[in-house]
Amino acid sequence: MIEKSLNVAGRTMTIETGKMAKQANGSVVMKYGETVVLVTATVKKKAGEDRGFFPLSVDYREKYYAAGKIPGGFFKREARPSEGEIIASRLTDRPIRPLFPNDFRNDVQILINVLSYDGENEADVLGTIGASAALAISEIPWNGPVASVRVGKIEDKFVINPLKTQLESSEMEIIISGTEDSIVMVEGESNFITEENLLAAIQYGHEAIKDIIKLQKELIKEIGKEKMIVPEKEVNKELLDAVDKLIQGKIEPLNAPKEKMQRYGDIEDFTQDIVNQLEEQYPEEEKAIRNRVDDAITADLRTKTLGGVRADGRGLKDIRDITIDTSVLPRAHGSSLFTRGETQAICVATLGGKKDEQMIDNLEGVSYKRYMLHYNFPPFSVGEVAMRFGTSRREVGHGNLAERSIKRILPDHDDFPYTIRLVSEILESNGSSSMATVCGGVMSLLDAGVPIKNPVAGIAMGLIMENENEYAILTDILGTEDHLGDMDFKVAGTKDGITAIQMDLKVEGLPVEIMRNALAQANEARLAIIDKMIEALPEPRKELSQYAPKILQTQVPVDLIGVLIGPGGKNIKKLIEDYACEISVEEDGKVLLYGTDKESLEDLKSVIDKYSLVPEAGQEYDGVIEKIMDFGAFVGITPTVSGLIHISELKWERVNKVEDVVKAGEKVRVKLLKKDEMGRYNFSLKALEPKPDNLPEQKPREDRRDRGGRPPRRSNNRNK
Repeated sequence: MIEKSLNVAGRTMTIETGKMAKQANGSVVMKYGETVVLVTATVKKKAGEDRGFFPLSVDYREKYYAAGKIPGGFFKREARPSEGEIIASRLTDRPIRPLFPNDFRNDVQILINVLSYDGENEADVLGTIGASAALAISEIPWNGPVASVRVGKIEDKFVINPLKTQLESSEMEIIISGTEDSIVMVEGESNFITEENLLAAIQYGHEAIKDIIKLQKELIKEIGKEKMIVPEKEVNKELLDAVDKLIQGKIEPLNAPKEKMQRYGDIEDFTQDIVNQLEEQYPEEEKAIRNRVDDAITADLRTKTLGGVRADGRGLKDIRDITIDTSVLPRAHGSSLFTRGETQAICVATLGGKKDEQMIDNLEGVSYKRYMLHYNFPPFSVGEVAMRFGTSRREVGHGNLAERSIKRILPDHDDFPYTIRLVSEILESNGSSSMATVCGGVMSLLDAGVPIKNPVAGIAMGLIMENENEYAILTDILGTEDHLGDMDFKVAGTKDGITAIQMDLKVEGLPVEIMRNALAQANEARLAIIDKMIEALPEPRKELSQYAPKILQTQVPVDLIGVLIGPGGKNIKKLIEDYACEISVEEDGKVLLYGTDKESLEDLKSVIDKYSLVPEAGQEYDGVIEKIMDFGAFVGITPTVSGLIHISELKWERVNKVEDVVKAGEKVRVKLLKKDEMGRYNFSLKALEPKPDNLPEQKPREDRRDRGGRPPRRSNNRNK
């Protein structure tokens, strides 16, 4: 067994190998605090066919035993990956994928298993470091190593890998992945930080990345295996010359500004024509012919873009035409149709109550989520036919980015105690549907009447780069530009600062100055889009949709929560049934009432408000006769307060029998005379009536409660 350690942010990070999973091509155990992650890298011995993408799979899984827990559900075992696990898998996949050799076609699988979790040191960045180390020491050809760190900002200081508890007070949570020389991925969210602060965080994190990579290099030097030989792709020069001859002078018209489907159609027709012309001479080389034509089209378009002319004719900083429609769905609580060029999203906001919160059960325990954003990308949005097998990893990742972009502007729960669900249905896609989701999602919130703090807009930036001096930064990239470009850089934020960022690089390094220019250009675009959004709907609608649930809020004393709920929930269940609503009681006594009938909710609120009532002598109250005794009647004025109407206080005239005046269950109006030294309430009916003239003097009657008469079971003593 070999072990290498490094102090990272005051805690020891250890890479261990040679003890576990020794039959994998590469395996390491990462330790940080008491969080332990096993990462394995395995490769197929034989290369597969060229599928148009590198066959890499990354699977990050959290084992419940890692936190001393047993999984919930019927089977009591880990099932399909959660959204959090899928996002962690993508955080490893994105920085390592571009570093495999272009001609390498063997299937590679990275498995990341969280074996121990201490609740403070996050395992996702360890998964990326472990994957890098496992690949680097194996025979799998790979141009690493890389490393990842999480950067926070607490009390105006950057912190590497902040503890879970520290993140609660952090202004940002940015995950940075990089090589020793450059940054390859940035992902995270922030509390309206400036572009300069973001750049400073990236540079600060890169210094820690360099140290972790040095540690991996020590391990590689000691036990690294000889890499597999990647067979050089055979080049049929005769075929390439034949293709070049046929396409000479014909590529430029294909790259003339045009709409997406026309462009793709023209390219397909042109490519098929070249294939047909060479089919007889080269019957088995269709893929090679298509690749050569595609390379020529890409090279020509890159050259045009560097010259300032983009695929659709726009300038480098131009944003496609934007149209925004709101209230497009009559029964939805809020809806919008956001169209930017050939990218379109219909976004819907739905408001719910406490029971609609999403329960999250993971290593950190059970928690509840009151805001969700779900992103759907159907195949028709790109004019394709495809089978659908549930939510894809791409949909989870894009939805998570949009969700984080918006969450900082949502109202506090105390001010707007709704559960909020946003759904984005992508209807058309030609670049940056996730940022269209951000803009459309915000518009649907405004349409729903959600009092957001400030509108957020998102923009996708691209980069065509030949070298540090010859490059073009592209605003609002097309799908074509994403494919041929060297960077995909998404930024979301308000006019005050950035709320979320996602950056993936396809080049070896990106100078800080280029990144600074890209952020500045993104800021210009973001502000322009926000102006468009404000023009369409400047503020939240004054009233919620008639179909949205109504919410009223009240309070009961903490010591009376149990009384309100009742034994086995009997009382609260009856209130829910009687008033056709949902009731949520929180630990501090806050009570939230959810329903569609506001008048009914008002009635219910008045009932619950009585639990907080502190009766005052001389005040009048509505009550119900609860029990008849021979010396008087007990009346309840709230669910927790009752007292006696002595027989002498029923009427000014003498009363011989209590039942002659009141009956059990009768509603009455009473006046509180006093609260005696034993904490008992004494009420009166006659005090609310004028005293008759010439009333004969009556002999006072004794209060028989003091010699055997008992009040109802509910006691007044809790009101002392």
